Amino acid sequence: MTGGDDNPILRGLPLLGDLPPLDGTSVLVRVDFNVPLGVGERGAPTVTDDFRIRSALPTFRYLLERGAKVTACTHLGRPDGAPDARWEMTPVRDRLAELAPQVQLLDNLRFQPGECDNDPAFVDKLVNGHDAYVNDAFGVSHRAHASIVGPPKFLPSAAGLLLQRELEVLGGLLGLPQRPFVAVVGGAKVTDKLGVLTKLLDRVDALLVGGGMAFTFLAAAGHDVGASMVDHDQIDRCADLLAGDTPILLPSDIVALEPGAGYGCGFDQGQVVIVEDDVPAGWVGLDIGPATVKAYSEKIAGAGTVLWNGPMGVFEDDRFCAGTTGVAQAVAECRGFTVVGGGDSAAAVDAIGLADRIDFISTGGGASLELLEHGDLPGLVALRGAINAPARGTSRGRPSS
Repeated sequence: MTGGDDNPILRGLPLLGDLPPLDGTSVLVRVDFNVPLGVGERGAPTVTDDFRIRSALPTFRYLLERGAKVTACTHLGRPDGAPDARWEMTPVRDRLAELAPQVQLLDNLRFQPGECDNDPAFVDKLVNGHDAYVNDAFGVSHRAHASIVGPPKFLPSAAGLLLQRELEVLGGLLGLPQRPFVAVVGGAKVTDKLGVLTKLLDRVDALLVGGGMAFTFLAAAGHDVGASMVDHDQIDRCADLLAGDTPILLPSDIVALEPGAGYGCGFDQGQVVIVEDDVPAGWVGLDIGPATVKAYSEKIAGAGTVLWNGPMGVFEDDRFCAGTTGVAQAVAECRGFTVVGGGDSAAAVDAIGLADRIDFISTGGGASLELLEHGDLPGLVALRGAINAPARGTSRGRPSS
């Protein structure tokens, strides 16, 4: 499934083929190389997952093959507008040099306060010396940051191949997905996802809920949830969603941890039990149980399209990873079109070794949810305003490669 010519998100969006001739030009490419780091040889930081770097290579090749000089820019981590040794680009630059030695990489954008503030002076500094701009950073295109929304005001601009593919796939979910369309949504806070859940319920045939957010729904359905995570301010809203026409499946059994015990990486203490219907007082629900995994897997197996965003439990703790693993296996085995919406879900399918069995893994968790909720992103609006953008009503097709 792709967005095709009927994808409204692509209308008016300049693609790589809309750039002026590239031979001899200098092109600034905004990428999302906010990759996980670990400790390598001799204690030096190293990239532990280069998926996002590899995802940008087709755009780099397109530009280089047409004679352009390519300079990439990205953020890494959360430095507070000033240089921070923890987030130096050296390990990312080293890995990029192995994969695309002709591409130069600027210092961490967020070392500059003007990046997150969208400071015009910082935009001027970024575009200086460049002839064109490419946004290939879907994962941050929901941010109105200087490197995302600034350059298209001054340079011929385009969506990169990765960004375009993201829009084709996710735009297809907003258009005419194969039925039944099943969404599996997890993660910690229901507040962060109520907007997209409301939007999805207008489009999907079933919504399967897991993760910490499930307990607010369970509370809204009248269940006792013990000391599990609950957003009490959203219980009424969740009750309204449960009363709607679209089926919302909630966990029928829960993997719970006894009161006072710790969980997450490095914890292994405390009694763990599987409870049905209600969580005892003081206990904390941290994963969906085996009966829920079975029910969710059966629903996923019959789907024509599956969207999964968010883990089913605290999957970094081996005691509470079975729900996420079970859902990942079900999505991988589904014969329909499968999409994993970035973030922790993407990390989970990669860690389990199932990434190559998913039809599309998004590089942006928050961005994919915002696109599904709002149908547009600030980075896309900026590109449509570039001087080389096609007419707004123009339909766009497949990648320009």
